[in-house]
Amino acid sequence: MSQTPGLIEVVAAIICRAERVLLCQRHDGPHLPLMWEFPGGKVDPGESPHYALRRELAEELDVDSEIGIQVADVEHHYSEKSVRIRFFLATITGEPAAIVHRAVRWVRVDTIPDYKVPPANEAVIRMIDKIATR
Repeated sequence: MSQTPGLIEVVAAIICRAERVLLCQRHDGPHLPLMWEFPGGKVDPGESPHYALRRELAEELDVDSEIGIQVADVEHHYSEKSVRIRFFLATITGEPAAIVHRAVRWVRVDTIPDYKVPPANEAVIRMIDKIATR
């Protein structure tokens, strides 16, 4: 996968189960404190997006996963960095644990707009009802 200079390549999973979507809460740190996001992370050099997302889900949530189709591709420019996030449908085996997050929560699709999410996730949140029913 080629990278645009200065653009951080990120992958994220949209995981649905029983009409709920998994969201993870960030810690109270310097970047996007306490916001809720889809699990995932940076793509390391030489990794495919699918491989990176499986690795991230294992590291962050202690789950095995199957990565499905890509449903969104978002570029966002924060003041301190720029990211490209590819969002994939995914399924997991096991119950996710909050290993690197403050909390993980299964959220009803109709309540997702009540959660404060990073700006880069907002476009996906707006279309989550269509994505979650795929």
